[in-house]
Amino acid sequence: MANAVMAIQVLPEADSTDELLRLVDVAIAEINATGMSYEVGAFETTVEGDLDDLIKLIHQMQLSVTKSGAPRISNYIKLSYAATEHILTTDEKLAKYRDVNRKNSGAE
Repeated sequence: MANAVMAIQVLPEADSTDELLRLVDVAIAEINATGMSYEVGAFETTVEGDLDDLIKLIHQMQLSVTKSGAPRISNYIKLSYAATEHILTTDEKLAKYRDVNRKNSGAE
């Protein structure tokens, strides 16, 4: 069971938008490879997992993105941790808003 949730925005230095997007994809591939639950958003990606695994993931993302060509990478990270209590999942936090968005878009 996840005891932490992290939102991470990856901002690699890049010479073009295409290169920036390629490098962000490298970071997202690192997240995907962990098997942890995650959701990509327009500005950040939210990942749910064990605190230690999330901290290791931050490190791995830095290495992978710089090895893939970024001379520098900046991140903005939000981290929520609950040692013994249930931590709200992304689905629990967003379910009611997703329902509203579906209704507003005519998807229902």
